[in-house]
Amino acid sequence: MSIKSDRWIRQMAKQHRMIEPFEPQQVRDYQGQRVISYGTSSYGYDVRCADEFKIFTNINHAIVDPKNFDQNSFVDLQSDLCIIPPNSFALARTIEYFRIPRSVLTICLGKSTYARCGIIVNVTPLEPEWEGHVTLEFSNTTPLPARIYANEGVAQILFLESDEVCESSYRDRGGKYQGQTGVTLPRP
Repeated sequence: MSIKSDRWIRQMAKQHRMIEPFEPQQVRDYQGQRVISYGTSSYGYDVRCADEFKIFTNINHAIVDPKNFDQNSFVDLQSDLCIIPPNSFALARTIEYFRIPRSVLTICLGKSTYARCGIIVNVTPLEPEWEGHVTLEFSNTTPLPARIYANEGVAQILFLESDEVCESSYRDRGGKYQGQTGVTLPRP
């Protein structure tokens, strides 16, 4: 298994529509404004956060249960920024839609800019032949409100390619998050 470079990422995005929309370079300024970087990096791709958020709230005193998640535990927000309450979390999605090749496994890691502020992006894999928008989880570990910026970089995707193709892909197994769009809540 080997980690893939910027050249490989550009080639796969162009030939196989692996990432759409795709930014072939690292972007640090947009329309004259400084932004948290996104786009192709040396050995990965920095994804952007869309402007759709689900902010966790416990006004209904719900119990968090991954087998029976209460959708009323979230407040929906569409905005260029999201304020996460102290010691809470929010869900969002990537702007980019992914189509992962059968011989590739990816790992999604949080960007250090957010981590240095106490905002943690959950680490998650994208399995071979999975496709969709990535649902992101931001945990605010601080005692203060925390800000997430839409349309800017929030996490990095690393691509690992195997020497051989897997026997059973996410698509083959009929994965429950296949083809997801929008912010997707847990499914039992």
